[in-house]
Amino acid sequence: MARFRRKSCITLIALVLLVLIVTVVLKALTPEDSPFSSPVGVELFPDRKNDDQVQKDNNKPDQTKMNDSAQSDKLEASLRRFPPPNYYVHAFYYAWYGNPKFDGQYIHWNHPQLPHWDFKVAQGYPQGRHSPPDDIGANFYPSLGAYSSRDPSVLESHMQQLRTAAIGVLAVSWYPPNLSDDNGEAMDDIVPLLLEVANKYHIKVAFHIEPYKDRDEVNMFTNVKYIIEKYGEHPAFFKYRTNTGKLLPLFYVYDSYLMNSEQWAKLLKHTESNSIRDTPYDAIFIALLVEEKHKREILTAGFDGVYTYFATNGFSYGSTQRNWDSIKAFCEDNNLIFIPSVGPGYIDTSIRPWNFQNTRNRINGKYYETSLSAALQARPDFISITSFNEWHEGSQIEMAIPKTSQTVYLDYLPNKPAIYLEITRKWAAIFGGERRRWQD
Repeated sequence: MARFRRKSCITLIALVLLVLIVTVVLKALTPEDSPFSSPVGVELFPDRKNDDQVQKDNNKPDQTKMNDSAQSDKLEASLRRFPPPNYYVHAFYYAWYGNPKFDGQYIHWNHPQLPHWDFKVAQGYPQGRHSPPDDIGANFYPSLGAYSSRDPSVLESHMQQLRTAAIGVLAVSWYPPNLSDDNGEAMDDIVPLLLEVANKYHIKVAFHIEPYKDRDEVNMFTNVKYIIEKYGEHPAFFKYRTNTGKLLPLFYVYDSYLMNSEQWAKLLKHTESNSIRDTPYDAIFIALLVEEKHKREILTAGFDGVYTYFATNGFSYGSTQRNWDSIKAFCEDNNLIFIPSVGPGYIDTSIRPWNFQNTRNRINGKYYETSLSAALQARPDFISITSFNEWHEGSQIEMAIPKTSQTVYLDYLPNKPAIYLEITRKWAAIFGGERRRWQD
């Protein structure tokens, strides 16, 4: 009997030891090793407590939406640091720049040095292409370097600079799809991204229609229709409410004088059978005023207003500031919009090395302030700035930096890179106050 009890005890102890060993081994297994876990580490048989937790998690706001909302709140908070955009201040904008990272090659930064039309004069000046990134087709050097207009970070920086300057509308240089200027590539496909980034910063986009090949009244109608159908419903697409209450797009038309007034009238006069007027594609069309005779031609053509574009005071009749009062009077008499163009200076000798006579020194911002003051004196409907980033002609207000290389560059010293943005902001506020006073 005693021997039986001893055997029972030994058996019991052995059984207990076996259970302990199995327990220790199972606890040592990782979740991935456990036969009761799913391939993604989620329990296959959750208990009631886990069911309740799942329900609570389902009731939580979507994390993606929370992140989007947080990003939006952060952007709105950052926008409050900028002055409000003035939608009566427009800046001409160029999206034709490219570099190897985004475009496979440098575009426009390698602009050729253009020969003088007089062969004898041309012989005395260098010819050839610039070689970026250290040697670019500009007399100043951008703080962003030889950038690409397709780079989203560049567009973000541009919108921040535009908001710093209180500019409300950028007038983007535009060619129809598959067309470009002589030195660039097609860029209509950049417009969707440009609109998206502009909208984030509450900036509007107008179109500055360039003199593309074979431009006439028929394909102008087609191209305006294309722009409005493709981009017209985007919240960043600029529209202006006229005195008659219509909300219409506004188009600048560069070198409009290359088409005669009879051609334009077929597009722009209400009396013409194929007119764009009173169609879904009607708009405000602003002609370039260069010579004094263009005033009557613009009126005959059926345009809605004029702009002067050039940043060189005295270069043309339209860009000569002492003429702005009389041009404004002409516009008032004929119910036309007047948009003088101002600029911080002009120098294009990096691409036209013989063109010293049209250089206008910036005088540390004084030239720009004088231009802005002259524009306000004429009581314009809008003010246009030539330019935000036309680097080839040295008319940019975009931030520039001192640059040391074999090429000698100008800079904004002793002022900081943002000096022309700050001057623009000051005058945008003055213009806003003056406009309110004129309307009282």
